[in-house]
Amino acid sequence: MAVGHLVFVFYILELGAELKIVEIEKIIGFSTLEDFMAVEGETSASNVVAAAAAAYPGVSLLWRRVVAVLVFLLLPSVAVCSAPLSQQDSRSNSSSHRLLASTSTNMVCPTYPMRNDQDRANSTAGSEKVIKASCIRDALKLLDANFFNDTKVLEIEKGALEFNIPIIRANRKLVASVDGGLHNPSPLVFNPQWRREKSQGKCKRFSHSTVSGIQRPKSEEDIAFMTVLELGELIKTKQITSEGLTRIFLERLKRYNPVLEAVVTYTEDLAYKQAKEADKLLAEGVYLGPLHGIPYGLKDIISVPGYKTTWGSTTFKNQILDIEAWVYKKLKSAGAVLVAKLVSGSLAYDDIWFGGRTRNPWNIEEFSTGSSAGPAACTSAGMVPFAIGSETAGSISYPAARCGVTALRPTFGTVGRTGVMSLSESLDKLGPFCRDAASCAIILDAIRGKDPDDLSSRDIPFDDPFSVDITKLTVGYLEDAEMEVVHVLASKGVNVVPFKLNYTVDSVQGILNFTMDVDMLAHFDEWQRSLQDDVYEAQDQWPVELRRARVVSAVDYMQAQRARGKLIREVKESFTVDAFIGNVTDWEKVCLGNLVGLPVIVVPTGLKNISDPPSGHTRRRTTVNTGIYAPPDHDHIALALAMAYQSTTNHHKQRPPIDDLGPNDKIPSPPMVTIPPRLPHG
Repeated sequence: MAVGHLVFVFYILELGAELKIVEIEKIIGFSTLEDFMAVEGETSASNVVAAAAAAYPGVSLLWRRVVAVLVFLLLPSVAVCSAPLSQQDSRSNSSSHRLLASTSTNMVCPTYPMRNDQDRANSTAGSEKVIKASCIRDALKLLDANFFNDTKVLEIEKGALEFNIPIIRANRKLVASVDGGLHNPSPLVFNPQWRREKSQGKCKRFSHSTVSGIQRPKSEEDIAFMTVLELGELIKTKQITSEGLTRIFLERLKRYNPVLEAVVTYTEDLAYKQAKEADKLLAEGVYLGPLHGIPYGLKDIISVPGYKTTWGSTTFKNQILDIEAWVYKKLKSAGAVLVAKLVSGSLAYDDIWFGGRTRNPWNIEEFSTGSSAGPAACTSAGMVPFAIGSETAGSISYPAARCGVTALRPTFGTVGRTGVMSLSESLDKLGPFCRDAASCAIILDAIRGKDPDDLSSRDIPFDDPFSVDITKLTVGYLEDAEMEVVHVLASKGVNVVPFKLNYTVDSVQGILNFTMDVDMLAHFDEWQRSLQDDVYEAQDQWPVELRRARVVSAVDYMQAQRARGKLIREVKESFTVDAFIGNVTDWEKVCLGNLVGLPVIVVPTGLKNISDPPSGHTRRRTTVNTGIYAPPDHDHIALALAMAYQSTTNHHKQRPPIDDLGPNDKIPSPPMVTIPPRLPHG
């Protein structure tokens, strides 16, 4: 039986000092009020008296009868006072709200025989206050704030009802009626910059090296796996048209998508229109740069007018936003050609979406992991030359590592996010998935800059990664670094040293979850309140996290941000090298890097055999990779080091075996596999 209910009975009987709660439960013989009410028709006062006699033979018969009869008569009345919330709201579950039921402001309790009207009024009012305070205190346990006495608890309730809730509802109506965080951004802006000097004038563009002597391959397969710079040279020298290149990649998208489940929408009409425009400009002598006429894909949280922007979610799968995302504008002005909207895990969480679950081209019995699933899988499979994804907590680094592609998570604030679904305004970042680090540099140069509608975006004065003298750099390597990268960079004159990032904050992962989940709930408040989370594709993901976030107090959210500030200061003090090399999928590093705003480039470093391969032979592989991390605003250093490593290795040039898995590896279509546990990241 709920403690609040028993306290109520004790108060009425004025026996609180005489009997313990557990003893009354023994006398009654029921553990819950509902159990008692279920058999009320078959129960009589004499039955309760008999039960009391068996349990307490030392108690006088008179007292047993008095207590039992009073309890028997009063319990139905208590049931009226504390009716389950399901009777007030058919959507609620009565068992989950039993203790909170008696906090209803409309609670009406029956009267009881008293010496006079004043006694009756005082007793009823007093009992209601005791129950209400007890129940509110139980609720405050969820906030780790159940230290108030009854008077203060009731004061909190009064203030919340009269002051807080009207303000909460007014603000929600004002800014939270539309989900997704596309409008009304917070003015509280996170700036990860460690040095506060202002840049002088407009940031200079990168002067990339030219790729000369490139000849068009005979095979379209070979064309599909060329880098951005190589394809750009083919277009610039008119060895291939943008329209012809667009056709190749649209055909590959349609060919492999039934197995990989990586495409949401083909933007075919738009693609051919943009490709023809690129070819027309080139014929007129206008060349827009290395992205002129190059096809690409966008993660489907990035809005493009006239096409669905589904956010990967059943709830929003027919949504069309009349918003031109900033990053799309930048790529369009650079001459790039959009061929597809690529899969985002539902509401940017992991690789499950309303149309299925995206697979890893290197091992199609695996899933791509991370919400930028489509960009990673499509780039890996040669379905697009590059794609734009996003990361809040691992959604660039995880799928890039799993699918074996080079990808950059840039410094927070590098790329504007207007027109992009928002999880956390202080964590969300957009970045490129490419064949190589040089392509990542080219894409970054095209999409970086100040977005006037994104308060967090900045004109960051990067140095030119193509001009960095790496022999002047000191690069640390962690214990989990891929040592081949260390040795290659050392052979090129880089000063490599053992390194450890020291910090005392031991709640890094918790800070990340508090920040991301509370921010996400602010952007999807209406979604949760309207119970749309009931149709979410993976019930153990956002639905669970956002319900938990509902009871994170503003005070504790701010304490998490203060702890984040402490972490940033400690990482800054410990970052005594120009960059460091380390595992890119370690969850602690993923959380730390995103909280601090560190850029990291994911670099493929090899392949290994899959676990539990089929008998005989298979060409499926597990990718091996590492991360090169730099301080905020020093993405050019990470890019330069990755380019130096890739200039003498060919791991990034390997192609996944999506056409030929091996003579003894027959995978049914669609593949049948047990879905592994999902990673706790967005």
